[in-house]
Amino acid sequence: MQPDTSARYGTLSRCFHWIMALGFLFMLGTAAAWNYDEAYFSLMKYHKSVGFILLILAALRLLWAVANHSRRPSGTLMAKLGHAALYLLMIAVPAAAMIRQAGSDKHDLQVFGIHIMSKAPEKIEWMVELGNQWHGKLAWLLFILAAGHIVMAVIHQIKGEKIINRMAR
Repeated sequence: MQPDTSARYGTLSRCFHWIMALGFLFMLGTAAAWNYDEAYFSLMKYHKSVGFILLILAALRLLWAVANHSRRPSGTLMAKLGHAALYLLMIAVPAAAMIRQAGSDKHDLQVFGIHIMSKAPEKIEWMVELGNQWHGKLAWLLFILAAGHIVMAVIHQIKGEKIINRMAR
């Protein structure tokens, strides 16, 4: 397995990046589908399962990034701040959903059929409200920042900085 270097990201960093990118696209797609038509609300169990896995992956990815900090490609202050915001949101968005889930008395949390958390015996209003208030808003902010991340990567690539090559090969 190739480690991170100052010139490019290693195998594990690239796997984290692309698997999570696909996961977050799935999350956006499922949320958009049931906001468009409530008939798609049956996708919620998959949304929750993937979201839980993304929370674990985000925590592992953050630990991996910190452990490899000195070997990673350098970037500008804006790039570092943007990446820090992305990491924060990749944890905060599913964490807000987990807080809501912990306070909900409706359903147990199951991740692809595996029991993770029992429903609350009775609704814990502040937890449900906090999750309801922040999960969606933070998710939209995450997707806006991710879109900006993509745009900036393309701009740098066009300028000849070959920044996409660091994560693509």
